[in-house]
Amino acid sequence: MFDRYLPATPLVAALAVLAAAFATIVGAWIFQAFGYQPCDLCLEQRYAFYAGIPIAALLAYAARSGAPVGLLKAGLAVLALMFAANAVLSFYHSGIELKLWAGPTACTGDALPGPMNAADLLAAIDKVKIVRCDEVGLRVFGLTLANWDVLICAGLSGLALRALVRRG
Repeated sequence: MFDRYLPATPLVAALAVLAAAFATIVGAWIFQAFGYQPCDLCLEQRYAFYAGIPIAALLAYAARSGAPVGLLKAGLAVLALMFAANAVLSFYHSGIELKLWAGPTACTGDALPGPMNAADLLAAIDKVKIVRCDEVGLRVFGLTLANWDVLICAGLSGLALRALVRRG
């Protein structure tokens, strides 16, 4: 039913992924500029966008320049796998926010650097601000940013996959 609305060519898919990935990362930067600091997992979830944007741009350029189909399909496969993996990471992060499973000790506040006296502990607290991965900093239309990242990355992966498996 929606088949006619989905990009089918490598060029259109690459441009769609490029635009959506760019808009997503700019949105994350805007939220950060307004004071919503990202946790460690949030920062890790940005890696797919930092890599995916230039890959999608190069893929669009290659498609526009008439590159071989095999090269274009390889680029689409990379985008599809990369954003699918990021969707899994975002799902993991969403589960941590819901307290379904434990997160990494680096951002759930469970790890202490070792025995300290009160003065050392206060000095350490002043130096380090841990943004917890298991606490929701912001909801947009009822979803956390990690939830949104699951949906966005799954969609970007689907766009690339759609063009990858296209016949003709």
